[in-house]
Amino acid sequence: MIVDASRPDVSFIIAAYNAEDTLKRAIDSALSQVGVTVEVVVIDDCSSDDTVEIAESYSDPRVRLIRQAQNGGPGKARNAGIAAATGRWIATLDSDDAVKPERMLSMILKAKELEAQVVVDNVDVVPIEGGAAKTMFDRQQLARQHEITLSEFITSNLIFKTTFNFGYMKPIFLRDFLIAHDLKFDDMLKIGEDYILFASALAAGARCAVDPNVGYVYYLRQGSISRVLKQQHLDDMLEGDRRFLSRYTLGPAEMAAQQRRTRSIIEARSFLTLVDEVKRKSVGGFLKTAMQAPGALKHFRMPIAVRMRRFVKATGVN
Repeated sequence: MIVDASRPDVSFIIAAYNAEDTLKRAIDSALSQVGVTVEVVVIDDCSSDDTVEIAESYSDPRVRLIRQAQNGGPGKARNAGIAAATGRWIATLDSDDAVKPERMLSMILKAKELEAQVVVDNVDVVPIEGGAAKTMFDRQQLARQHEITLSEFITSNLIFKTTFNFGYMKPIFLRDFLIAHDLKFDDMLKIGEDYILFASALAAGARCAVDPNVGYVYYLRQGSISRVLKQQHLDDMLEGDRRFLSRYTLGPAEMAAQQRRTRSIIEARSFLTLVDEVKRKSVGGFLKTAMQAPGALKHFRMPIAVRMRRFVKATGVN
């Protein structure tokens, strides 16, 4: 049993927008943690459904509701939650996901073992439309990983490289470390704010421990690829990376990894342009883009729909 009478062990931060169908599942899973003390901070981002009513229906004093004055997106909502949190550890939980009962105890014990300020664990992916759950990472491989360095994290987050990458993990952060290093979600980003916070913590000197056990349950909603995949997403990622690089000085290994990531984003952007030229049946436009970015052509080795889904999974676009 991990007990701290002065403050909860964990603050779950749940940013919620029109989440009436799933919010109760998320809150209940957070309250069901064993071996640790928790609080649940729900931040309503100006929902128009019964999200607020569901959060207010809990008489459990461990559940608190913050209502945003205006819609600002998940990054701004989570920052409000972190500012109000009192727990030693910060755990973000998406309003349509859930956590397993022993997750936080297992992760905190792993943090103590490695004296880490950040901990990640394995993830179960559950298709909302039906089908069996799939564990995101091989447990034995994660058990050998022990910890994740900044260069490893950046290298894992190359666009189109793999179906799942380390950026898909849901880290928990030692709150005092976040405060001491002025770390928060970049609320100007509409995509990739989770990646930037994780990378920033590592760049600030955090040690990230790896718990190979499955603790987070991600409910995957298959959306329209043509609707969710836009070049603007990639532009936003490049802008987020530029702000990250302006704040931190990277070592040779980290900078080499960052350069590979930047190339992968630029190539992915060119690939989307090529796809648009194919849709428009513009041979000239296709050839022009191909000559300007020949590296983008390699993505046509894989069916376009599969390539698009990899992007959606890797970036969390929904």
